[in-house]
Amino acid sequence: MHLSGRGVGLSLLASVLFAVVPGYVQQLSPLDGLQVFAQRVLWSIPAVMLLVLVSGQWPDFRLACARLRREPLLLVALPLAALLMGVQWFLFLWAPLAGRMLDVSMGYFLLPLAMVVVGRLFYGERLRPLQTLAVLCALLGVGHELWRVQGLSWVVLVTVLGYPPYFMLRRWMRLHALPAFAFEMLCMAPVAIWVTLCWSSVDAFSLRPQLWWLVPGLALLSSMAFAAMMTASRLLPMGLFGILSYVEPVLLFVVALLFLGETFNAAQWLTYLPIWLAVLLVGWDSASVLIKQAKVAST
Repeated sequence: MHLSGRGVGLSLLASVLFAVVPGYVQQLSPLDGLQVFAQRVLWSIPAVMLLVLVSGQWPDFRLACARLRREPLLLVALPLAALLMGVQWFLFLWAPLAGRMLDVSMGYFLLPLAMVVVGRLFYGERLRPLQTLAVLCALLGVGHELWRVQGLSWVVLVTVLGYPPYFMLRRWMRLHALPAFAFEMLCMAPVAIWVTLCWSSVDAFSLRPQLWWLVPGLALLSSMAFAAMMTASRLLPMGLFGILSYVEPVLLFVVALLFLGETFNAAQWLTYLPIWLAVLLVGWDSASVLIKQAKVAST
């Protein structure tokens, strides 16, 4: 119980830290979304490598290096995973500056349901009745949005459709999460350096010296959030960890409305309510499974 309580606390902490990022990004002017992305990558590399050392995962990092030498396909898979994650990182940092954080939160609401569908289609996982009902509710909300605006926002689509291939690729690679994340950062580094040089990001630091501590602060914030999330994933049952992952899109939705000044009109309720109901159904289903497993384990 002590480990579970600590895991819940760390999962909630990770959600809160990730939800702080959009507001933090707005304090990094005159950097734009692409420049913030590049700086986050470059400053995150030392932070992630430090996490690898502090968490005792240096042997796992060396093992991953050895596998890269023996398995050429990993040399293709890692840059591809870095590309998929880099797109999501850029989107998450660009959205608050472009007034599109509500779209990102919508994508995160739909993502767990998309993963349920991926599990059914690609891994033969059977849908339980509540999961089936949740998917139908989500489709109802998506259908209303399609009818309302004649399409889904590309931001929503990139978020929902971009993450599942990334998770599937990470699962295929069978690398420990933190060392794999470090390799992804290293793969992104050349692009980040190129952006920094071509977009004159250095000039922004001379114009606003506060960026010298604000930008490393963003990398530290992101790294702490990632470390808390990864630790929670090890301490908690997967079902409970999945339920708690719904906290982040709720917080992002609140942040977008209350702190980023984005608007929410009445017609959108018929889009969001079925999707929120779907999330509640999935959470209820996961909680029921966990309770049954706990009862079986105690007997």
